[in-house]
Amino acid sequence: MFTDIVILAGGAGTRLWPASVAKSPKQFMSVEGGFSFFRMALERALALKPSGSVLVVCGAAQLDALLSEVEGFPEAHGRVLVLPEPRARNTAPAVAAALALLGRPGLPGRAPTPEAGGSALLLTSDHLIKPVEAFVADASRASALAEAGNLVCFGIKPRGPATGYGYLETAGPLGPGYKVARFREKPDRATAESFLAAGKFYWNSGMYGWRFDLMREELETRAPEVAAAFAPLAAAEPRFASRSGAYVLEAWNGLAAAYDEAPAISLDYAVSEKCPRVALVPASFDWDDVGSWDEFAALFSGHSGEVVEPGSNGCFVYSDLPVALCGVEDLVVVVKHGAVLVARKGETQRVKDAVEAWKALGRTELL
Repeated sequence: MFTDIVILAGGAGTRLWPASVAKSPKQFMSVEGGFSFFRMALERALALKPSGSVLVVCGAAQLDALLSEVEGFPEAHGRVLVLPEPRARNTAPAVAAALALLGRPGLPGRAPTPEAGGSALLLTSDHLIKPVEAFVADASRASALAEAGNLVCFGIKPRGPATGYGYLETAGPLGPGYKVARFREKPDRATAESFLAAGKFYWNSGMYGWRFDLMREELETRAPEVAAAFAPLAAAEPRFASRSGAYVLEAWNGLAAAYDEAPAISLDYAVSEKCPRVALVPASFDWDDVGSWDEFAALFSGHSGEVVEPGSNGCFVYSDLPVALCGVEDLVVVVKHGAVLVARKGETQRVKDAVEAWKALGRTELL
């Protein structure tokens, strides 16, 4: 199994505004059983029983929300490292920073001497994935492909001709999975329908596994600007402080400079789409990225908060204030962080337009 787990927990997640805002984005929203997306991602990471670290990379503005989650999860105490990024630079620099940190001796919460080699599984923190047992089984298959020298991703069997996801085209069996022929960008409807008809395409889940040596080589070869920015960190000693059951990176000479110098680029564009050895494990777990309030309402049909609705039908409420709905139908009502969203079901994709409108008005404190 993978020696280390990396959880990406940055990002603003504006598609679920106003519940998802910069200081407390989507991954920290309460969903099933009162637990957040991030809490469930942390449970998945621990279920893999890594011999090394569980490293969470987040934005500095989100650190308090993240530590609150860890503090409320005693099983995670002493197991989690947190790397607050000095600024957002997309996922390739986040992976480069994680790679520079993991595998070195003396990290808190892990064996004094890292295992030779080492491998990591990169997890998202804002997707709905279940059951955990299926995820662990798929991760074991992915680990076998990673150890064989592949960059491994989880492929999601398409449930329809979706145009909002990137696709992976397979090219025949490879061990417990498939070889990936190429990545395909988000398609139009007709192209997505042709992908489904071909029967060899999967949605890209955005989760990857790799051996440390492979990812170092790929970053140096495919994204030399990123690799060069983070290379000086190897000579500097990181310093951690224990907070709320986690070990938080407090100082690492050269980290801010690395983020200043590195280009803002995703791991997909920087490495994955160029790597000649990409493998795919078809996911046996259920997966949803919950990318709109319509999807959220369909998955979590019960209201969140106190609601009365005389004469109303088909509405969904997610609120920290009592809400009364009178004589209305098919509305999504969200009251969080001092802001209110009211949308007709089927129109919640317009939330991104509302966010842009607030930005244009200079009301960034709402976001």
